[in-house]
Formats: sequence, C-alpha cells, structure tokens
Amino acid sequence: MDMLDKLTILSAAAKYDAACTSSGLDRSARPGGLGATMACGCCHSFSADGRCITLLKVLQSNACSYDCAYCVNRRSNDTKRATFTPRELADLTMQFYRRNYIEGLFLSSAVVRTPDYTCELMLETLRILRREYQFYGYIHAKAIPGASPGLLSQLGLLADRMSVNIELPSEASLQLLAPDKKKTDILAPMGFLRDGIAQGKQELVKYRHAPRFAPAGQSTQLIVGATPETDLQILTLSSALYQKYQLKRVFFSAYLPVVEHRNLPALTTRPPLLREHRLYQADWLIRYYHFEAGELLDPENPNFDPYVDPKCGWALRHLDQFPVEVNKADYETLLRVPGIGVKSARRIVKARRAGSLDFDGLKTLGVVLKRAKYFILCRGKASPGIVMTHRAILQALLSDAALDAMHQGDQLSLFDPTMEDVRQCITGQI
Repeated sequence: MDMLDKLTILSAAAKYDAACTSSGLDRSARPGGLGATMACGCCHSFSADGRCITLLKVLQSNACSYDCAYCVNRRSNDTKRATFTPRELADLTMQFYRRNYIEGLFLSSAVVRTPDYTCELMLETLRILRREYQFYGYIHAKAIPGASPGLLSQLGLLADRMSVNIELPSEASLQLLAPDKKKTDILAPMGFLRDGIAQGKQELVKYRHAPRFAPAGQSTQLIVGATPETDLQILTLSSALYQKYQLKRVFFSAYLPVVEHRNLPALTTRPPLLREHRLYQADWLIRYYHFEAGELLDPENPNFDPYVDPKCGWALRHLDQFPVEVNKADYETLLRVPGIGVKSARRIVKARRAGSLDFDGLKTLGVVLKRAKYFILCRGKASPGIVMTHRAILQALLSDAALDAMHQGDQLSLFDPTMEDVRQCITGQI
C-alpha cells in the first residue's frame, strides 16, 4: 500500500476525534530547527488576525485490537486497515510542513497489538520529528489507555499537549460498549499526566532549561448521545475532571452513527448537534462564568432546554435575582446576566467609575442588549416596554421558528439561520 492510500485511510479514520484546539503555547524555533508553536493556536482555530491554523490530523494505525461498539475502527468492522511506520509518518509531516499545508501534528492511533506497542510506534514518530528533523511545531499526542507510565513519560516530553479520551460518560456504558477498556486504564494516565505537568512546572521554576512535560496541558473527549446519560451526568463528570485532573478542555462529540450494533442508536438517528452545542455553552459557563453544574441543571431538570441557552435558562428559573442594576452590581453578579460576557462585565466595572451607564452606553461596551435588557436596570429604570415575567421574557427571547417548534414538538436544527440564540452564543457573549 502506497503512502497516499495510507494517508487517505488514516486521516479519514481520525476525523471522529474532536480534541483539536489552540495550543495556548509559545515556542520559537532554535537555530537550525524548523517550525514554531504560536499561542494563537495550531489546529481548527482562528488567530487574532483571522487566519485559520491547521495541523495534520492522522492516526498511526487503524488496525485496532479492541472491539468498541461505537468505533468505525473496531476489530469486528469490515474496513480497510493501514499502519504508518514511524519514518513514513515523520517524513509525511515534514513534507506537509515544508509545503506550508500545516503548522503541526495531531497524532492518535487505534490500539495495535497492545497499548505499549502502539505507544512505542507513536513515540518513535515523535522522536524522529523532534530529534532528527529538529521540528519545533505544535504536536498533540493521544495517550493510549493501558500504556506503561514510562512510555507516557517519554511521550509527554516530546508532545505539547496530550489527551486521554474517556469517550463514554459512565462505567456502565463503558462496559456495555467498550468491554476491552477499563475505567482505571483511562483515569490512571490522566492522573499521571496531571502529576507530570505539575512537576514539570515546578522544575522550570528551579531550573531554567528543565525539560517541559506536555506544556500545553491535557484534554479529553466525551461522546454525547450514544448512551442514555443525561446532560447533568455529563456536565457533572466534566466538572469533576477539570477539578481533579486540571484539564485544559473537555470536548463533547455528538454521536455520529457510523456502524451498526444492537446497543447503539439506529444508523438513521440524527446526531444531537444542538445538545452538543448546549453542553459546550454550559462548559464555558463553568470555566469562565463561575457557575456550578448543580446550578445549571438538577434532578428535576436533568437536560438543557433546546430552545434557550443554559445561561438564559438559569436566569429564567431565578427571576427573583433580577433585574440587576448595572451601575451598582459587582462583577460576579454581572457575569450572571444573559448577554453580558466576561469582557463586557469588566468594561462595565471600569467604565462606571467615570460615570453612570445607560442602555446606549452598554451597547457600546459590547453588551448583547437583545438578551440583557430583560434582566437589568440602568439608573433604576428598565428598558422601555419591557415586561419582566417568565412568559413574556421567554417569548421575546425565542425566534418565531423556535416558538413554532416548541408548540409542535419539532426538533430544532443547529443550522437553522433563524436561530439567533445559536448564532449569538457562538460569539461568547452568553
């Protein structure tokens, strides 16, 4: 099999992994080396000047010895198999870089033979890139669950970011759909990476030239919709992962039916893209807006409302805390107002030192008044014509298409151009 055939098979097999993100890391090339890693990002991201940053996203191999029900590469699935040798993949990466196709590498793999053997293949690929070719671009490497700590330690010294995919939100679902994987085999590498990253930071304080262990941190991925877990269970798990393992990101991947299995949704099932979007919004609220998972959802409301974003949903359930006087409220209170983001909250706190703010001033500061005006006061007055009741606010926030879908029980589409809620929340001003 030639290189082009391998690349076609293994790059296509890698597309189901959502854990590609900005590196958050700066590193200049050394004399005689190639490439550099920029803090603005390396893959599937946009820099401050609008450039799209890309990396080569590929598997070392798709010849998997595991039989995970949801995976297109499971051993029982009839699919073409291919494996890159470390030299082939390293050469391919360098050729792509020299042609300015990529700025880094995202490397994962199916489990070939054993976790240790797979990790050794990936390790040799990165060793050739870093040591022989002096490549200093961004590299994201997947830690193979079950691999020995010694191999993971070497991999962490060569990669910028590492990740261990949990995939399924509960141990019961893991046993049902991925019987070859164990919870301990997934969490143990997470703990090892957490400790290695922390130790690396401590050593850099003492020794300027100490080796850097996964300096861009670690991440993971959860599949949404393949199993019956609620949004509350998924969000609680992701919050615990942030706290216990100091993850940089938890990625949510809407389940895409690609293979048949009696324990999986039918192949005709639509991917829950809007549900994935709501989880990302909630994840943003937890990471940057100081919300807790238990505030956004509870046992009586275990799933997010598809018609309004999580922050608006929380505000509508807590109307007793509104309206908020923007000229007096503290920063933490402002963060809880729909339509006021982290940047606009900081601007409000800074701007009101020079004088009181009105609604026109808030719009200049970046506040999304289409949402915020239902929850705030300026100089003791509400926006003209505002009725602060649950029903009135809900009807005002929703588009006509969303109202029709609510009454008829239809499923909303993430790509419906009339969905103002979806489009505005992508900007971060939740």
